[in-house]
Amino acid sequence: MSRIGKSPVEIPKGVKVAVESGTLKVEGPLGKLEQRLHPSVSIELDQAAGRLQVNRADDNRIARSVHGLTRALTANMVEGVTKGYEKKLEIVGVGYIAAIQKNTLQLRVGFANELQVPIPAGLTVTCPDQTHVVIKGIDKQLVGQFAAEVRSLRKPEPYKGKGIRYENEQVRRKAGKAVTK
Repeated sequence: MSRIGKSPVEIPKGVKVAVESGTLKVEGPLGKLEQRLHPSVSIELDQAAGRLQVNRADDNRIARSVHGLTRALTANMVEGVTKGYEKKLEIVGVGYIAAIQKNTLQLRVGFANELQVPIPAGLTVTCPDQTHVVIKGIDKQLVGQFAAEVRSLRKPEPYKGKGIRYENEQVRRKAGKAVTK
């Protein structure tokens, strides 16, 4: 039995959960999320106790693998509609800047042209200053995916450390060729 899958998901006050025809719907103060359920798992909703329990139909391999995944996705949905998720990016380099123009993130990160990244629906992207980007949203997967895509445009390089990195990310630095002399 999956250790993650068998632990219940607590539902905080102000969050509405509904399971209809194989779809889990979670609605909270920040928004609504939907997730299709795999046919080998089911969700028991206990409104009185304020918790969800994910159960699997049998012990075949697919059901076992999807059991913990479904519970984790459910917990992420509940946390997303109550608190939300946030990723912070830091831009390091001389002349490297970021700005928001309408629904586009503009990046100047050492290329000949400015990079234009469209911001997906459901995300809030802000630039508190020119070297920081804050990505917020209720869908954990969408926030992480967009942050990873922005970071991949100019990954931090190991010699000078220039590029786009997550806040508090440790970039492994290499010594240059002058060290060998």
